[in-house]
Amino acid sequence: MEDSPLGPLVVKPIQPYQARKVYSCPGCSGDIVSGTGHLVVIPEHAPDLRRHWHRGCWFKEMRRAGYSADSGQPMNGRAAR
Repeated sequence: MEDSPLGPLVVKPIQPYQARKVYSCPGCSGDIVSGTGHLVVIPEHAPDLRRHWHRGCWFKEMRRAGYSADSGQPMNGRAAR
């Protein structure tokens, strides 16, 4: 679970066999085609705002926000922006 401006986030991996629809990744605005493994990011207090992300786009967003992609913890003692 990670924190964000929307509060705690739940990040769930979606396996390729589970991905049956086309989604738009908010990180790159590209399509996540059916059959592609990716992540679904769900705000704990607003599950209707869940978004599907390419794995690489999500990890890039976490680095940009100052989080470690592996642990979800702030890097180098910095608070996330």
